[in-house]
Amino acid sequence: MQPRTPLVLCVLLSQVLLLTSAEDLDCTPGFQQKLFHINQPAEFIEDQSILNLTFSDCMGNDKLRYEVSSPYFKVNSDGSLVALRNITAVGRTLFVHARTPHAEDMAELVIVGGKDVQSSLQVVDSDRPERSKFRLTGKGVDQEPKGIFRINENTGSVSVTRTLDRELIAIYQLFVETTDANGKTLEGPVPLEVIVIDQNDNRPIFREGPYIGHVMEGSPTGTTVMRMTAFDADDPATDNALLRYNIRQQTPDKPSPNMFYIDPEKGDIVTVVSPALLDRETLENPKYELIIEAQDMAGLDVGLTGTATATIMIDDKNDHSPKFTKKEFQATVEEGAVGVIVNLTVEDKDDPTTGAWRAAYTIINGNPGQSFEIHTNPQTNEGMLSVVKPLDYEISAFHTLLIKVENEDPLVPDVSYGPSSTATVHITVLDVNEGPVFYPDPMMVTRQENISVGSVLLTVNATDPDSLQHQTIRYSVYKDPAGWLNINPINGTVDTTAVLDRESPFVHNSVYTALFLAIDSGNPPATGTGTLLITLEDVNDNAPFIYPTVAEVCDDAKNLSVVILGASDKDLHPNTDPFKFEIHKQTAPDKVWKISKINNTHALVSLLQNLNKANYNLPIMVTDSGKPPMTNITDLRVQVCSCRNSKVDCNTAGALHFSLPSLLLLSLFSLACL
Repeated sequence: MQPRTPLVLCVLLSQVLLLTSAEDLDCTPGFQQKLFHINQPAEFIEDQSILNLTFSDCMGNDKLRYEVSSPYFKVNSDGSLVALRNITAVGRTLFVHARTPHAEDMAELVIVGGKDVQSSLQVVDSDRPERSKFRLTGKGVDQEPKGIFRINENTGSVSVTRTLDRELIAIYQLFVETTDANGKTLEGPVPLEVIVIDQNDNRPIFREGPYIGHVMEGSPTGTTVMRMTAFDADDPATDNALLRYNIRQQTPDKPSPNMFYIDPEKGDIVTVVSPALLDRETLENPKYELIIEAQDMAGLDVGLTGTATATIMIDDKNDHSPKFTKKEFQATVEEGAVGVIVNLTVEDKDDPTTGAWRAAYTIINGNPGQSFEIHTNPQTNEGMLSVVKPLDYEISAFHTLLIKVENEDPLVPDVSYGPSSTATVHITVLDVNEGPVFYPDPMMVTRQENISVGSVLLTVNATDPDSLQHQTIRYSVYKDPAGWLNINPINGTVDTTAVLDRESPFVHNSVYTALFLAIDSGNPPATGTGTLLITLEDVNDNAPFIYPTVAEVCDDAKNLSVVILGASDKDLHPNTDPFKFEIHKQTAPDKVWKISKINNTHALVSLLQNLNKANYNLPIMVTDSGKPPMTNITDLRVQVCSCRNSKVDCNTAGALHFSLPSLLLLSLFSLACL
């Protein structure tokens, strides 16, 4: 039997080692039991064990420390939970936090039948006089918020009347004094500071939303996108406000369910996938939504949580060049027409809302006359090729343009524009029947007014742009406002059919305007319009006239001036002023009138003596400076009125008085009538 002893020992030793190894493999750091339920006793007794807690960090529990959420309890080193003094009520829940350098965990103790804490403390004064009373004052007693604390005036016991909220008021400064029966202060006041111990009754909240971050596609792994921080109203010096962050959900979950990582302590969100996976053009959706959770109690299971949504946009960079959908485009346009003739289509995989997608087109060859322009359609990104200068079929029936397309934003360094970024446009010009063209246009001639009827002014010249069609041209008058002109329909000779009058209302600034048509023999015929401007030189064919033709003067006037006359002439200088003013055929007996020149266009009519009240007709002759000059005689009617007491009476001026020459003419007219 002796030889078998080492074998038995080896077997036992191996079983011990196996059990030890199994225990090591099965060890989970933390409390073995995390939730306890006990009934509320009549009183928790000082130093009496309430229950035993078992915690292991799987590393020997070196430097193990316990913290209890209530200051009236502690956990001994053996894991027993005891009260520090006799106490009846501690609330509904206690939390025990265990921590070592290697692990930490939280256990919860639910007190069945527990009530909210009605805290109290005892003020002791062994030397106070008999029959003296305690009095409590301060904020929370007789100052707002009033009635939170009260004191037993006999025993000095201070109690709380309602639940305290540390987040509203963390410290109360009270004062205790003793008074006699009449309320006179005997001792004090002595300060009493009440500190409200924090309970974990506030969830973390995210107050700065909405949270929107941006990251450029292809960014390196570890690129910081944004930071999210939450706020916890609990005591920042305790774990009640110690927050930890994690990502609860990512939508969408492609191409990886873990596209991002959040620093649990700082709240920084960073990328964790390779740059190749962060490709906006291959993503199902360039917008990701992350449900971010903040949990207090350093992230332990018993901690309260709050969530917020982080929206992360994968921003586009110009890593795809635009490409024409085909190498060659065709277009047709009628000669003489302008406008868009073809839309060039391109493809670009970049974000349509950015300059990495928006196209910019350039004509790089085939446009020496600048007859074409190309612009980008902002909605479709197509290139709108337009004719801006009319094309001529007779000059060139075909045009070929080379066009390139680029982005508004520059390409990233490792991408370049390739052959697909250029395209050729073949344009065919269609022949149309164009109207004849007058040359020159406008046509201008200068003639004197009053030239004889039938005078030839000019021969118009119109040519047909359709030189290959060999068409004939006929002419006609289109607009001739005064009806003065005629045109030969075959050879285009223009002559007059009436006298040209520079003073006609159809003439403006001495220029008469007429329009002519040139009509070709095409089917249908085409028409061209030409303008003729006739500058009419002035001839002295208008006599001057005077103004005014009526005047008044008092029969007893001291100032014998009658009226200032002006003269005007429709002709142009030198056929107008200076004008010559005269009294026509004034005889010696009638020499009571005088006319004096004032300037080139005005003269003064005055009396040499006062006249009786009557009406007088005075013939005024005015002559212009034309060669030969033209004269006009106009009667100036002068009323000699009675002026008495600031009243002018011209109604009874009496019989009409004529100058002697006027009377002789009137007599001769009467004899002729007999």
